[in-house]
Amino acid sequence: MRNENLFEPVLSSWLMKDGPESDVVISSRVRLARNFKDWNFSGAGLELLERVREVFGDEEFPLLEMGDLSLLQRGMLVERHLISPEMMRRHEFGAVMISGDEKASVMFNEEDHIRIQCLAPGLQLEQVLDEAFKLDDAFERKMPYAFDKRLGYLTTCVTNVGTGLRASVMVHLPGLVATKQLQKTIEAIRRYGFVVRGMYGEGSRPASNIFQISNQVTLGKTELEIVQDLSDVMEQVIMQERVCRTKLKQKFHIVMEDRIFRAYGMLKHSRILAQKEAADAISDLRLGVQMGYVEHIPSQKVNELILFSQPAFLRKFAQRDMNELEEKVIRAAAIREILDTY
Repeated sequence: MRNENLFEPVLSSWLMKDGPESDVVISSRVRLARNFKDWNFSGAGLELLERVREVFGDEEFPLLEMGDLSLLQRGMLVERHLISPEMMRRHEFGAVMISGDEKASVMFNEEDHIRIQCLAPGLQLEQVLDEAFKLDDAFERKMPYAFDKRLGYLTTCVTNVGTGLRASVMVHLPGLVATKQLQKTIEAIRRYGFVVRGMYGEGSRPASNIFQISNQVTLGKTELEIVQDLSDVMEQVIMQERVCRTKLKQKFHIVMEDRIFRAYGMLKHSRILAQKEAADAISDLRLGVQMGYVEHIPSQKVNELILFSQPAFLRKFAQRDMNELEEKVIRAAAIREILDTY
C-alpha cells in the first residue's frame, strides 16, 4: 500500500524514534547493487522498465515511475533518502518501490538494474542487512541476478563487483569538528578501507557536522564481514566524539551553552535563513539536545528541522516555486512553525 504521506511534510516513521547510539549516529543504511541475468548492464532503459512492470507490478510496494513524478516530488524523495540524486537525474526510465514505513526502497534503472536499500535509526547495521537480504532473495526469485562464482555479483561499475554492498552510517560529529580532531579521525577511518562523504553520499560534500561513513571495498569480504568492520570502526568514532563533547562541556561550559542557545534563538526568531546558516544552527541545537543543555525539545523535532528546511520540502510547504530570497524567508517561517510550541 502506498504511503499517503510520501509527498507531505511528515517524518518517516523510522525517523520518529531514536535508535542505538543515536546521540552520535542518526541512521544506518545498507544498499545492494544487482543486475539481472541476460540483460545488458547499460542501455536497458524502457525495455527493462516494461519487464519490471510485468514482474513486480503486483508487489506489496507500489511502483512509482520517475517519469510520472514532478521534479519537486523527485527532490522530496532524495531529501527523504529514498532515492539517490543519480536517480533523480536519470528519471526517464527510472522507477522506485517504497515500503509504507519508508524503511526500504528499491530503485530500478539507476546505475545498476536494481538497487535495494534499507534504513533504520541509530546504529543498526546488522538489522538493516538482514532486511535487505530478505528483499534481495524475494526479487531474485522472480528475476535471477548476474552472478559469477569467482567474482560474486556483477555490477555496472567495477567498484561494486563482489557483494555489491554499500553499508553506511550517517553521523553527527560536532565534538570532533570543534576540537579539530576530525581530520585525524577521517585519516584513521580511511586506513580501515572506509570513506567519509557528505549527507547524501557519493558526490555530496560534508556540511554542518553531518557525515556519511561507508565501505569502499566490496570484493574479497563477505557482507557480514563488511558490516562488522564498519560497526567496529563506528564504536571508536562514537567513543571519540563523546570524549570530545565531554571535554567541551567541562572546559567551555558557558561558551557551549551560549553557542547552543544563540542557535536556538536564531532558529526560533529569524525571518530570513540561508540553507547553510540554518543547517549550522540545527547542528548546534541537536548537540544541545543530546548533551542535555536543551531539555524541552525532543530529538524528533530536530529531525523535522533537518528534513523540512531542505529546498524541495520548502517548495511543498509554500505550494509554489520561489527565488533565493523567498526560499530563505519560507525556510525561516517553516522552522519557526516547527518550534512554535517550544
